[in-house]
Amino acid sequence: MGKTVLFVITSHDSLGDSGQKTGTWAEEVAAPYYVFKNAGWQVKLASVKGGKVPVDAASLQGDFKTAAVEKFLAESEAMAAFENTVPLSQVADSQPDAVFLPGGHGVVWDLPGNKTLDTLLEKTFAAGNVVSAVCHGPCGLLGAKTADGDSILKGKRCTGFSNSEEDAVGKSQVVPFLLEDRMKELGGRYEKAGNWTSFAIADGNLITGQNPQSSERVAQLVVAA
Repeated sequence: MGKTVLFVITSHDSLGDSGQKTGTWAEEVAAPYYVFKNAGWQVKLASVKGGKVPVDAASLQGDFKTAAVEKFLAESEAMAAFENTVPLSQVADSQPDAVFLPGGHGVVWDLPGNKTLDTLLEKTFAAGNVVSAVCHGPCGLLGAKTADGDSILKGKRCTGFSNSEEDAVGKSQVVPFLLEDRMKELGGRYEKAGNWTSFAIADGNLITGQNPQSSERVAQLVVAA
């Protein structure tokens, strides 16, 4: 049997009460999807509510619409899985080799505080399997704890969407918290590279990436682990 990776994607489509729409960031699903597929892994796509996933329209425009995104959008198997994601509640008891949390601003609202996700991540982490996330995806790691009751981030080298990048996209006053600050507050040894630079860290079975540009690298590190 090949290895299995479970993607847990946002189902949230609005930026707070700004009136703006959001969702997942297309590249952060598409690029890792193909890294795993090309490595012979089975890829399962789940989302908080299940069904069709909201996509941030900006991630489908200009240079953000990468070759991987183009390929993903044109492939019937990928799009069938993407438009019919499994509800998180139905995979809560699964035991994948890795869980991967792509970002997009939607996750800031519906992943933190999600007890079903926390339990899944805690079981995965405790079993020594890989817990991974990119960009805003680490928002989903904030509630997961070790057997000792500490954050799974405590003492771990980690990264995620930086305060300076949140400032750069003009969302610092829109999001309910800043991810960089929260990861540090939980005891994570937060590191970052320059804005929009590919940067990913593996520390044991925790693998995190800073921004959309890091999504492919995160998946490569998961496969290597």
